Amino acid sequence: MSREAKKAPAIFLDRDGTLIRDVGYLYRQEQVEILPRVAEAIRLLRGQGFLLVVVTNQSAVARGRLTEEELGRIHDALNARLAQDGAQLDGIYYCPHHPTEGVGPYHSECDCRKPNTGMIVKAVADLGLDSSSSYVVGDQTSDMELADRIGAKGVRIARELVVGGDSPGSKHPVVTDLWQAAEWIVGDLKQSSGR
Repeated sequence: MSREAKKAPAIFLDRDGTLIRDVGYLYRQEQVEILPRVAEAIRLLRGQGFLLVVVTNQSAVARGRLTEEELGRIHDALNARLAQDGAQLDGIYYCPHHPTEGVGPYHSECDCRKPNTGMIVKAVADLGLDSSSSYVVGDQTSDMELADRIGAKGVRIARELVVGGDSPGSKHPVVTDLWQAAEWIVGDLKQSSGR
């Protein structure tokens, strides 16, 4: 009798403003600038047993600023640069659509544009993930809404913490970068397991 394999927890990562500098519409590999301590944070989280999965809205495709092939080359460059620092992503999922702007089939209401859950559903099916024991890390409200929708814990990155910006009663912790998010997640794991 076969037992169902245990599903892996994941860290679902936003791309722009979380892993790499947000330059507006990124459409060239040369624009990819990995933020400080990102590779170190990825290694720390991988060491805790998480799979690392990027989920990113990329409406630049819908707007005709780059093709999906060009986006693929940008993601290949991102993976290669992280690998040089001993860090590895387990998947990159993107939404090329936009509900009000765009051309052809990319101009659409879809189930994958965050905070919709389509990218997560696909990643869960592809990689055997357990979204309820996962975390979502990103710098947008839509990332935190996504966390809530899939039953994961959200960690919000706000590079410039503004006094009074996030209320103390916010249910999502606010940190300044991915390294702080990783430290918070490790602490949360220890607290949850009583270690």
